[in-house]
Amino acid sequence: MRLKADLTLLVVSIIWGSAFVAQRVAGQMGSVYLFNGARYLLAALVVLPLAIRVGRASSPTSQVMKYPRDQYKWMFVAGFLLFLGSAFQQAGLVYTTAGNAGFITSLYVVLVPMALFFVWREKPHWISIVAVGLAGVGAFLLSTGGRFEVKPGDVLELFGALFWTFHVIVLGKFASKFEAMSFSVGQLFVCAILNLGVGIFAEPMMTFNWQMVFAISYTALFSLGLCYTLQVWAQRHTPPADAALILSLESVFAVISGWLILNERLGLLQIFGCVLIFIAVALSQFKEWNSGTIDHDHLVEGR
Repeated sequence: MRLKADLTLLVVSIIWGSAFVAQRVAGQMGSVYLFNGARYLLAALVVLPLAIRVGRASSPTSQVMKYPRDQYKWMFVAGFLLFLGSAFQQAGLVYTTAGNAGFITSLYVVLVPMALFFVWREKPHWISIVAVGLAGVGAFLLSTGGRFEVKPGDVLELFGALFWTFHVIVLGKFASKFEAMSFSVGQLFVCAILNLGVGIFAEPMMTFNWQMVFAISYTALFSLGLCYTLQVWAQRHTPPADAALILSLESVFAVISGWLILNERLGLLQIFGCVLIFIAVALSQFKEWNSGTIDHDHLVEGR
C-alpha cells in the first residue's frame, strides 16, 4: 500500500508540473484573471459533490450542513491569498517559462519558516536558514543565467511564491480547525469570484479556442479536482515529510514538460540554479523527516 501511495503522489507531481505548461499556453494568449476564474470555478464545482458527501457522512441526522462563523472568515482570507498567489503566478507565466515558474513557485516551501519568524516570531531551524541561502542563489541563477538581468516574469512568480507562503501558513494555523473539504471548496469559490470580478473589468473577453478550453479543463479537472482526491488518499499511507519531497518533484516535471511540449531550453547555469532550489526545498523538509509533523494538504490549492 505504501508503494502504491508513493507512486500516486508521483503521478500527482507529474500532473502539477505539466499544468504549468497549460498555464503558460493560456498566458501566451494574454489571459490571467478570467483564465484563473474559469479554472478555479470549475474546480470548485468538481470538488463540491465530494464535499457535500463528506459533510453528510459526518452529520447523517442533519439535513442542512452548518459551519462555524470563523470558517467563513478564514475561507475568505485563504481564498483572497489564493487569488493573489494565482494572479501573480499566471501573470508571470505571460513573460517567463513553465520551468522557471515551477521552480520559483516551489520556493514557498523554503520561505514558510522565514515568514513564521518575521511575523509570528517562531525561531527557524538552522537548516531553514541554509535552505533560504541556497534557494536565493538558485533563483538568481535560474532567472538571470548569471547575467544580472532578472526577467520580469520571474519577479512576478516570486511575488506569487510570497503569497503562497502566507496561504500555507493561514491553512496550517487556522484552516486546520475546520472540515477540510468544505473549506477547500469555499476558498476555491472565493478565488474564482475575485479573479472573475477583476477580469471582467481589467481584461478583454477570453478567447475560447481549443487550446484555452484544454488549459482550463486540464488545470481544473486534473491539477485541482483529480489531484486533490488522489493526494488526500495517498497521504493517509505516506508520511508527510516523504510526501513533501515526492510532491516537490513538480518543479522538475515543469521543466521537463516545458522542454518536451514548448521546446523551452535552460543553460548550464540555469540548470545549476534549478538543482540548488531543489536541494533547498528538500533540505527544508529534512529537519521534519523523523517527526513527520508537516501538513502538506495545502499543496493542491496552489495549482
